[in-house]
Amino acid sequence: MDKFVIYKSTLSGVVKISGSKNTTLPIMAATLLTDQECKISNVPDIMDIRTMIKILEVLGKQVIFDGKTLIIKPTKRESVVAPYRLVRTMRASFCCLGPLIAKRKKAKVSLPGGCVIGVRPVDLHIKGLRELGAEIIIEKGYCIAKAKNLHGKHIYLGGAFGSSVLATANVMMAASLAQGQTIIEYAACEPEVEALGKFLKKMGAQIYGEGTPLIKIDGVKKLEGCEFDIIPDRIEAGTFIAASLITRSPLEIKEVQPLHLTSVIEISKKIGADIVIKDKSIFIKPKSSFKPVNIVTLPYPGFPTDLQAQFMAVLSLVKGVSLITEKIYPDRFMHVAELNRMGANIQRSGPYAIVEGVDKLYGAEVMASDLRASAALVIAGLAAENKTEVFRVYHIDRGYECIEEKLRQVGAKIYREKQ
Repeated sequence: MDKFVIYKSTLSGVVKISGSKNTTLPIMAATLLTDQECKISNVPDIMDIRTMIKILEVLGKQVIFDGKTLIIKPTKRESVVAPYRLVRTMRASFCCLGPLIAKRKKAKVSLPGGCVIGVRPVDLHIKGLRELGAEIIIEKGYCIAKAKNLHGKHIYLGGAFGSSVLATANVMMAASLAQGQTIIEYAACEPEVEALGKFLKKMGAQIYGEGTPLIKIDGVKKLEGCEFDIIPDRIEAGTFIAASLITRSPLEIKEVQPLHLTSVIEISKKIGADIVIKDKSIFIKPKSSFKPVNIVTLPYPGFPTDLQAQFMAVLSLVKGVSLITEKIYPDRFMHVAELNRMGANIQRSGPYAIVEGVDKLYGAEVMASDLRASAALVIAGLAAENKTEVFRVYHIDRGYECIEEKLRQVGAKIYREKQ
């Protein structure tokens, strides 16, 4: 396994954002809905993409990937089993369930794994697909499903913590080949869902309202192959905004969609940053003094849960008391203990984290527990005195394309070493 060795750094320059991981993975699953070739561009070369390629190959697709573009072709060999050894590594792989039921009439998909950030049930996925007519049982860690025909339905898809991005994606994909009209009420509004809707429409699906809480899908008999460009990764962009803030360094973040980051930009301004937006670039210049803020994670367009850890690291060095409320995954605070090892003063109480700013962070040996927590520890290391060592960086490799190289290009002292 690898580790990162990081020293306190001042950053300056331009960072180019990669394609969105959370957009690409459901779109890759959606290619199971067609027997024709699909070409997907601006794909990030990360571990989760490589894993999804293996899943598609197991399910009978031929996949060619050059590090930027995916070409996904049909073969004569088809399977409906997505095995535990692959699905256990990431949650988005569960998005194969809907397309398999809709196109191949049956599926056996392992219950998903991914980051350890608290309970993330699949009940909304199963509820929505059952409403469409699928028969589903859970047996020995697998979701086993079959359906002669799917039929459109009016489905309420709200859960205990709001809407679900992946459940919305699963139901939307399955409904594309269902008979009649499906209405998804309380659908997720994230840009990743909107992009999936656009991809499905390029395949020939009849979808209206993607990106809003009410999505209508008129089922069609067949979907075609198509070409599609992946949107920029808003979470990667937000991570580099946090890196700029915590190191008090100006950065230009380009190849980004600023409208996808409105809540993050607003919070960054409240903390203390001058931000200028020009086309697909964000210019961020931290001010000389910062202020504490309160952050509440919410479904889009609210503040993303996937940036909670990174901004907690930023606030750990902001004088005063900040409050972070986690309303998506209330147990997503594994990074608190590791930040405290670096000298932060953070107290957790249920879904709340009380962050009392300290003057300095200090380098330490810390352990990455999940994808976004590992990013938080990396940017904390950029602002900490002495040397920081971040272990288990395979977590960060799942979702960030060459993060250490991008950081070094703007002046970071970060090095990958064998553990």
